[in-house]
Amino acid sequence: MFANNNPFAAFDVTKVMVDLDPSKFADSFTKMANGYNMPEFNMDAMIDAQRKNIEALNAVNKAAVEGVQALAQRQNEIMQDLIKETTDAVNQMIKVEGPEDAAVKQVELLKAAYEKAVATTTELAGMMASTNSEATKLINARVAANLDEVKKQAVALKKKK
Repeated sequence: MFANNNPFAAFDVTKVMVDLDPSKFADSFTKMANGYNMPEFNMDAMIDAQRKNIEALNAVNKAAVEGVQALAQRQNEIMQDLIKETTDAVNQMIKVEGPEDAAVKQVELLKAAYEKAVATTTELAGMMASTNSEATKLINARVAANLDEVKKQAVALKKKK
C-alpha cells in the first residue's frame, strides 16, 4: 500500500555493535590524550578550594536561615499586633453613637490600618532585601576568591614551564 521511504528502516544496530570494540576505543583515547602535554594538577589546592566553597555555602545557608527566622518572628509580632488592633477597633466602633460618627471612625481606622500595612510591608521587604544582599555578598566574595585561586594556579603552572 505505502512504500517505505525511511532510509533508516534497514539499519541494523547489531552490525554496528559487532564492529564496536571498547578496548580499541580506549586505546585510541589513551594515544590521543598522551599527545597532549597536560600540566601538573595541584590536588591540594583543589581540595582547599572545595573546602572554602563548602564553608561559603554554609555561611550563605546560615544567613538565609537566620533571615527567614527573623522574618517569621516579625510576621508573628505583626499578627499579634493586628489581633490587638482589631480588638481595639471593634471596641471603639461599639462605643460610637450615630451613623455619622461611625463613618468618621471607620475612615480613621481604615486610614490607620492602611498606613500600618504599608509600613509593615515595607519593613518586611527590607528584611528580605537585607538577607538577599548578605547572601549575595557571600557568594560574590567566594566566586571572586575562586577566580583568584584559578589565576594563581595558572601563573604557577606557567612558571613551571
